[in-house]
Formats: sequence, structure tokens, C-alpha cells
Amino acid sequence: MDFATIITENFVLVVVLACLIVGYLLKHTFDFVPNKYIPAILAVFGAVLNSLVGGVSVDTIVFGAFMGLASTGMHQAFKNFIEKAE
Repeated sequence: MDFATIITENFVLVVVLACLIVGYLLKHTFDFVPNKYIPAILAVFGAVLNSLVGGVSVDTIVFGAFMGLASTGMHQAFKNFIEKAE
């Protein structure tokens, strides 16, 4: 089984979108949370949320944390794309 198959089988769009929204809210509404802690918070949030969606197992926890971190990267990519367009 290759890496792309593993990712597509374990990818949960709802978890990524929820992490993206929580990360945006943390960055723009809660000034007491330093930006350097947002990826770690999203990794934990993604792991917990994916465990709730897919059941508690090592796989769901790891892929949930991965999706939380991926949402951070998606935010940065979108931000860079928007800034270059202006």
C-alpha cells in the first residue's frame, strides 16, 4: 500500500475544516494564545476530533494530528496565495 492510498483512506474533510476554523479563531480572536502554540493545539484538537469521528485507535490519533497540522499548512498556503495576488 502506497502513501497516497493511506492518506486518502484516512482523510476526513470535516476534521481538517474544523481544525482550519479553530486555528483561524485562535489566531484572530484570542490574543493570549501565542502563534507558535497554534500548530500544537491543532494537532491535539485534530487527534481528539478524529478519534471521536473514527473511534479511538493509534491510527485515528496519528492521522488526526496530521490533519490538524495540515490545516496549519493550508492556512499558510492560502495566505501566501492571497498576498501574492494583491
